[in-house]
Amino acid sequence: MTYLVPDSTIALIEAKAPEARKNRVMSHEVVQALKDCGFFKMFLPKKWGGLECRPQEFFREQIRIAEADMSHAWASGIIAIHAYQIAMMDHKAQETVYGEDPNTLVSSSYNPVGAKVEQVEGGCMVSGRWGWSSGSEHCTWALLGGIVANEGYRTFLIPRTQYVIEDTWNVMGLQATGSNDVVIEEPIFVPDHMSHKRDDGFNCIHEQDSAIYDLSWAQGFVRVVNTPAIGALKKALKIFIETRSGGFKTTTDMTKFAADVEIQERVAKVKNIISELEAVLFSNFDKMEAANWKPSIDDRILYRYQASLVIPKAIEAMDLLYDAAGGRSVFNGHPMMELWHDIHIARCHVANNPTPFARNLGSTQLGMENTDIFI
Repeated sequence: MTYLVPDSTIALIEAKAPEARKNRVMSHEVVQALKDCGFFKMFLPKKWGGLECRPQEFFREQIRIAEADMSHAWASGIIAIHAYQIAMMDHKAQETVYGEDPNTLVSSSYNPVGAKVEQVEGGCMVSGRWGWSSGSEHCTWALLGGIVANEGYRTFLIPRTQYVIEDTWNVMGLQATGSNDVVIEEPIFVPDHMSHKRDDGFNCIHEQDSAIYDLSWAQGFVRVVNTPAIGALKKALKIFIETRSGGFKTTTDMTKFAADVEIQERVAKVKNIISELEAVLFSNFDKMEAANWKPSIDDRILYRYQASLVIPKAIEAMDLLYDAAGGRSVFNGHPMMELWHDIHIARCHVANNPTPFARNLGSTQLGMENTDIFI
């Protein structure tokens, strides 16, 4: 299979990962390399210099990046998916962001809790604080969520010149995502064409020629915040096996280790979980493509729930490995500890909490109305 991201870039990501974790921000060299190979343009329309790739192609690349470092896969994936959302916005917004540079990078924070929005003629006055803006240090725009009175949720597209980034990302996992706070102290005016109504996203309203944009952009977003765990889990399994004969070995007798029935079962279970997670991911997008990117609401609800299960299943698998990883895995800097923290931290994202999505799926199957617009 041919990949967009070259092996040399994957090697660079792995080499830069320790420094990026320490600095709590993605490597600038990695971001440039991902720009050079076109990763950030995979969801961008061709008319703006993009590649209009299928989601299946994109997520194969994100998994490979995550095998090198989960933080870089997480942050770069979130940045890349924004091109898909902006492709569904007003043409003037697209031209403003991508007209001169198809590699313009956009971060986000969709949580509206800290936002203040006042609707005025021609747009909205926006201010507040937004957390968890992954990769924001590398971006010149941000998509920020807010509630418009008597209307509902919108995302506001705002240039870097109108907000500041506060260094708040002091965490125990996914450090290199640089998911700092975005702050707008004094209200700024955001014209209507630079905002995106949630209902328009749900109804897949857009002006693109390609049918791929008929798919709700949320179906892509809910996957970029859990698919990195698949790659990280692949790396964990590889390390778990390799460290038995390498620098972190816990036994001098590999035949004894390989013959351990408990270890055999743990490895088998983790290998199977990885296979299941990939199978569901790619099968779902294959089904969406077969439906000409217009899956039914019932299918969208199901796919949303299945996406939310990735991190809990990855945590289960990671715990199976870590529980038998040996005493040296408790030391800071051990790769198994770092992967354990990265995968567990991902569970804190609202998209990776299965409970509300299970309730919505179950209730709609029993005849009740859908309550989730972000599907």
